[in-house]
Amino acid sequence: MRRGIVAVDPKDSACFWTIDLIRLVDRPKVEISMRIQAEQRAPDFQAVDVFGSPVSLQALQGRMVLLSFYRYASCPLCNLRVRDLREAAPGLAAAGVAMVGVFQSDAASIRRHAGRMPLPFPLVADPDMVLYRSYAVERSWVAMLRWPTLVAAVRALAAGFLPGRIDGPVDRTPADFLIGPDGRVVLAHYGRHLDDHLPLDAIQAALATPVPRPVLAG
Repeated sequence: MRRGIVAVDPKDSACFWTIDLIRLVDRPKVEISMRIQAEQRAPDFQAVDVFGSPVSLQALQGRMVLLSFYRYASCPLCNLRVRDLREAAPGLAAAGVAMVGVFQSDAASIRRHAGRMPLPFPLVADPDMVLYRSYAVERSWVAMLRWPTLVAAVRALAAGFLPGRIDGPVDRTPADFLIGPDGRVVLAHYGRHLDDHLPLDAIQAALATPVPRPVLAG
């Protein structure tokens, strides 16, 4: 039996004919009504990674966390980003950042693709989209046709990342959340195209800025 993900309630712990048509077609599809915002408490969760080890946001409190949402396991653009984060991992770890990646594929599929790379951070399978809904990760057909997506696809293919089986919504767009040691969101980034992740220099800039701590009444 596949172990599910539990989202923890924070209370408990191309050209178109007209501009109006562009707005209608390009309106992101969200799984819940509101995007996650900076300074909001990040939705907690309890899961296991693709090798069976437990992963939870609560267990990472006290550290900065980069939580990244990808598309399906064989997505060339997603695997290119995972590779880039693997290369950046030593510097991020030295700065106290933990990373967690989430895919909309099952664990076996992730192990065949991104999971084949030796990674210093866990990958979580979320085929039921529990975390995608909790973090309001979006979908957009127009994002698939944007020029940066096509450019990045060429880069990914040149790097040897070939497409395979599609699991889940093909129009899924990526999202990244940099979460502070206190569990609050420092940066929330919703991708406008399929290669639109939170830039590494934006992460470094945020790490260089002191994270405000809540002031407790005396």
